[in-house]
Amino acid sequence: MQGSRFRKSTDAYRQGILEGDRIILSQAITLMESAHEEDQRAARELLESLIKHTGQSLRIGITGPPGVGKSTFIEAFGKHLTEQRIPIAVLTIDPSSNRSQGSILGDKTRMHDLSKDPLAYIRPSASGNVLGGVAQKTRESMLLCEAAGYKIILIETVGVGQSETAIKDMIDFFLLLALPGAGDELQGIKKGIMEAADAIVVTKADGDNVARATLALSEFKHALHLLSSSDTSWTPRALAASSVSGKGLDEIWLMIQEFERGSKLSGRFEETRKRQRVQWMNEYFQQLLAQDIEQANLVEQKLNHERAVMENRVTPFSAAKAILQHYHEEIRKRKS
Repeated sequence: MQGSRFRKSTDAYRQGILEGDRIILSQAITLMESAHEEDQRAARELLESLIKHTGQSLRIGITGPPGVGKSTFIEAFGKHLTEQRIPIAVLTIDPSSNRSQGSILGDKTRMHDLSKDPLAYIRPSASGNVLGGVAQKTRESMLLCEAAGYKIILIETVGVGQSETAIKDMIDFFLLLALPGAGDELQGIKKGIMEAADAIVVTKADGDNVARATLALSEFKHALHLLSSSDTSWTPRALAASSVSGKGLDEIWLMIQEFERGSKLSGRFEETRKRQRVQWMNEYFQQLLAQDIEQANLVEQKLNHERAVMENRVTPFSAAKAILQHYHEEIRKRKS
């Protein structure tokens, strides 16, 4: 918990972030993640003051099954970008609880070289009970990093699964990492996440794995060919790379740049960003509405309706409608 004792003024956070101060950026993200009501109010005020300084980065989501080498790939790819003088921010999501914060040392150990790079900023966060492979405040953290001047935002999700496709609502390019195991690996990946991916990269394509990686690459290219895409301006691709030798990293970066140029030229880039902003607003509205309903003295009525549904005395629809009616009555009482 941040706590008012350690909280800076909005102007102090804002100035520090715009100047690229990584310590203040980290403190501001901690403020965003705090559950303290006053911290949340200060965080919202800060974000409002910075919103015009956001949106200029390229947002890349990276996911893959356990053992695929996400952190290793991100470190190698990140170094490839910083060597070109491109400032990057890496937001890594850990499956541990908010209480344990187990990823903070783990991710920085796995990305040892990148964490020391002055052009790179790494921020681990716990996923808590949030689905979609991201943390509750990933979007806010991403916007703060953009305001701090980072041109590429890499978001590493918890792992691969059907809920991981939720990350599509906050990124520009979705990269799925796959192991060089061809058949078994292909069977284990859900169709939904394959359809969501803008590209698949077969990792560990070096040493004794070269032959298997080549076979896997062929399998994934065939699978992508069979899948239909809603984006007519981009055809998903499959590539192979080695985080050890660096082979394939430049090809991946050139592909992502090609995607960015094409989607901006077609207008799809900005249209996707607009849709994502509205989606974010709708999610917040649902959260605020749920909180308001919980605070509207409906606990007893809700429990009674839940009991009636469990005992099959009323339909779920009728019970939900009755709860909504109680809520409307409570709103009328507040106005009177």
